[in-house]
Amino acid sequence: MKSMPSSPLLAPEMAAPAAPPRFRAPRLMGVINVTPDSFYAGGRSASTEAAFARGLRLVEEGAEFLDIGGQSTRPGSEAVPLEVELERVIPVIQALSKIVAVPISIDTDKARVAAEALDAGARIVNDVSALRADPDMARVAARAERVVLMHMGGASPKTMQADAHYADVVSEVRAFLSERLDAFQAAGGDRKRVWVDPGIGFGKDLEQNLALIRHAGELSSLAPVLLGVSRKSFLGKISTDEGPEDRLPGSLALAAWAGFVGLDVLRVHDVLETKKALAALAAAAGNS
Repeated sequence: MKSMPSSPLLAPEMAAPAAPPRFRAPRLMGVINVTPDSFYAGGRSASTEAAFARGLRLVEEGAEFLDIGGQSTRPGSEAVPLEVELERVIPVIQALSKIVAVPISIDTDKARVAAEALDAGARIVNDVSALRADPDMARVAARAERVVLMHMGGASPKTMQADAHYADVVSEVRAFLSERLDAFQAAGGDRKRVWVDPGIGFGKDLEQNLALIRHAGELSSLAPVLLGVSRKSFLGKISTDEGPEDRLPGSLALAAWAGFVGLDVLRVHDVLETKKALAALAAAAGNS
């Protein structure tokens, strides 16, 4: 009888299985938009009561930070008056800070809003302008436990998509964030308290967003990285969906990516779903 031909599948000397890729689940920052016009309806809260309830739910679901904003920063959005922004966010921060132990972040580019938010119990300042929109912001932000410096193409959310022009988006965003870190330190801030955010969707087109996501881990040499990709419009361009309500699968996929490239914080609308996805990945990687 002829012997059976050897097969790689039957070979007795098989290579050792590869180790699973390294995975570290990012911490989750839950989004609370006290606005009528933020791009995703699921993240909006029309009243103090609704925002308070959402904050409690996000913490129960596993959020380690809460990010509260009273002004939409979607592309084309208009700035709201100072007093309106204060009326939207301060009561929510006051109420939540008395109940929840997780740090609360104020999402604003106005120094007075940041100052009153810190007085009300916020501990993080998240400024999409990276301290450029208000000359007093660096001084106020220096009081916070953490500061988020984000890259935005253009001067404001209203016009940022008209300025999506880069010779090398990764190197230019990195250089910008490095300069803003230096500026914050020069104003008396502690750069060790900073998180940097490449600003996905803020003055970038699809390919620029994807390039920044691919290389986001490289920004960790500057500071810990916060990434916000949750339900953003570039995901719809990848999957040709109809709107933000269809973009949870893409958001979860990029949450997984963030864990494999070593990012520190994810700003998300869907805390429970993201937490479950990251837990499954951690278990598969042997980190549970």
